[in-house]
Amino acid sequence: MTSMTGYSYEEVSLEKAIVSVEIKSVNSRFLDLSINLPPFLNPLESYYRNLISEKVLRGKVDIFIKIKELESDIQIIADTSAAKSYYDAIKSVASACGYNENEIPLSLILSQNGVLNSNKSYDVEKYKQMIQPVFDSAFEKFIKDREREGQNMKKDLLNHLQKLKECAAFFKEFQPKMDEYFKNLISQKFNELLGEKADQNRIMTETAAMLVKYTINEEIVRLHSHIESMQLELENNPAPGKKLDFICQEMNREINTIGSKNQFAEVGKMVIIAKDCLENIREQSKNVE
Repeated sequence: MTSMTGYSYEEVSLEKAIVSVEIKSVNSRFLDLSINLPPFLNPLESYYRNLISEKVLRGKVDIFIKIKELESDIQIIADTSAAKSYYDAIKSVASACGYNENEIPLSLILSQNGVLNSNKSYDVEKYKQMIQPVFDSAFEKFIKDREREGQNMKKDLLNHLQKLKECAAFFKEFQPKMDEYFKNLISQKFNELLGEKADQNRIMTETAAMLVKYTINEEIVRLHSHIESMQLELENNPAPGKKLDFICQEMNREINTIGSKNQFAEVGKMVIIAKDCLENIREQSKNVE
């Protein structure tokens, strides 16, 4: 089992650059990837997206890949023709305005658009090779962080599920007592009203109707089935989050029905415990991949 929350950071100083990779994730119904790269490395986005989606199924995942170059191989190209044209134009304006054309600063010419041009070629494959070991290390730590948190969550879920099993066992044990109570109650009422004239067939009919209305046997059977399904999901499914949420809905329906049919304080207390356990499972399942 894996948690949808995780974090890792890796930074490595290379000969010509410092490469850092940060990965963090939070809960999400689906896989939502956001990959932040330097603009010149945007062609690599699909590559990293595929790598991540192979091992991450759900969660909002943000990846930040940064490169700080220690040595720059940028080339500066001077357009002397453009500089001469700017100079002539500025000198003409200065002369027309009565300014000393000999005082035109060089910085004014250099600041004009197109006079100085930078030229840098980006070898995407070279940068990919620089990033890859850093990314691999950060991604491995990220996966282990999610798995570690997932194991803690699994223990917690199993503990709550065990309490639910105990509640279901109590319901099953108490259910015959409930049936017997209703049978005795109806017989007592008929005997109080009619005495020896009470019709036993009528008593049996009313008892059957009462049991249909208040018996919880079917709900108990389904609750046990849902508990067994959840146990199997927790043990066998590496990404049970969505399935757990569905099973919780089904369990909640059965527990609510048991509560609505209940006429006994003992059962009412156990219903409250069962609903509390189920709510904890439901909240925790939202963090599971």
